[in-house]
Amino acid sequence: MRIAVAATAPFGADVLERLAATHEIAQLLTRPDARRGRGRKLAPSPAKEVAARRGIPVIHDRDAIDADVVVVAAYGLLIPESLLERALWLNVHPSLLPRWRGAAPVERALMAGDARTGVTIHRTTAELDAGPIAAQEAFDIGPEDDAGTVYARSAEVAARLLDGVLAGEPQFVDQSADGATYAEKITRADRELYPTRPPVELVNRVRALSPHIGARFGDLLVWKARVAEDGSFEPVEVQPPGGRRMKYAEYLRGRR
Repeated sequence: MRIAVAATAPFGADVLERLAATHEIAQLLTRPDARRGRGRKLAPSPAKEVAARRGIPVIHDRDAIDADVVVVAAYGLLIPESLLERALWLNVHPSLLPRWRGAAPVERALMAGDARTGVTIHRTTAELDAGPIAAQEAFDIGPEDDAGTVYARSAEVAARLLDGVLAGEPQFVDQSADGATYAEKITRADRELYPTRPPVELVNRVRALSPHIGARFGDLLVWKARVAEDGSFEPVEVQPPGGRRMKYAEYLRGRR
């Protein structure tokens, strides 16, 4: 069985790294190099960096896929129906589908204060994250978890589930539309911390956007926060404009 992976973002890169440890990966389909960082220099995707290190051939043209199974993990582009007919496409989705279909399932689960999430392996179909399920596993979200820890746990679970799914002929169970929710892409407005909102909601927003995006409290990026003993919202780790990450207490001392 010839296996390819379609991945771009860090979560997809993590899944690729783990999957390549137990399977031979024939190809990586990833998005073209893009300009990143302050210098806006062309840089490869995180998944492409993994492929280069492991000697996995890289393609950017979806029509160049030559595999029996294609594992999709944070690839970032829709797969045309014509390609879905040429191979078995398995999507790795870091949520308990049908909850949180869409672009930002981990972030939306944390913002909503969900106590549990998980990973679903399902057949890729034309309808977004609605294909039949081959495997699913839940895990708890701890009070100290942020998006970084949840994505890392999800990649670990995904690799283990994929080992089982790829070991034989996958068995699929139709996904229910009942209880379906949608994890919309994170916008600029999602990053704002409004002092009038409940402190727990603000802390959950910070957790959801850390360590990769960052919530904003005025011109200050907030990477960690908590509910103080008096019940108020309290930043713990922040980053001023053009500065480095620091403890909030250190930031306040510097303003005196």
